[in-house]
Amino acid sequence: MKNRGFIIRTGLAFLFFIAFAPLYSQTAARLETLLEKPAITWSDAAAFVLEASDTAVSNPADAFRYAMEHQWLPKNAAIDDTVRLNGISLLLMRSFNMKGGIFFNLFKSPHHAYRELVYRGVIRSETDPDMAVSGQQMLLMVSRLLAIKERTAPLQQEAL
Repeated sequence: MKNRGFIIRTGLAFLFFIAFAPLYSQTAARLETLLEKPAITWSDAAAFVLEASDTAVSNPADAFRYAMEHQWLPKNAAIDDTVRLNGISLLLMRSFNMKGGIFFNLFKSPHHAYRELVYRGVIRSETDPDMAVSGQQMLLMVSRLLAIKERTAPLQQEAL
């Protein structure tokens, strides 16, 4: 009887591994190609940031469309345009539902999102808001933002 349970559990574990192994390799391949890019496009940025913020999208074009519909991208952003630092700041602030300063809350502009992320230490202060964003820079910004969200999560739960 014990052998039968062991065989069933082993078989289920094997099926689970086989089912999700392609998903892991697909994510690793996407990350690798993203990290190699010296300048990313809006479709790549939207797909990665929305996935990091737990917003379900199926592909980069849908992610771009979703972000445009929710006004998380600059008004003049096109799907294949190069991402600028102030524009990715707006996407990060809006997709992670971050509270900003007075001016960001009033205008929701890329400039004020950039200033807010500089203030919070997500972006270095000596950067130019109009510079192109590489895959490495975007990954670094997302990881810093997730670290900030992780630190503030226990504080928000205590307030409840």
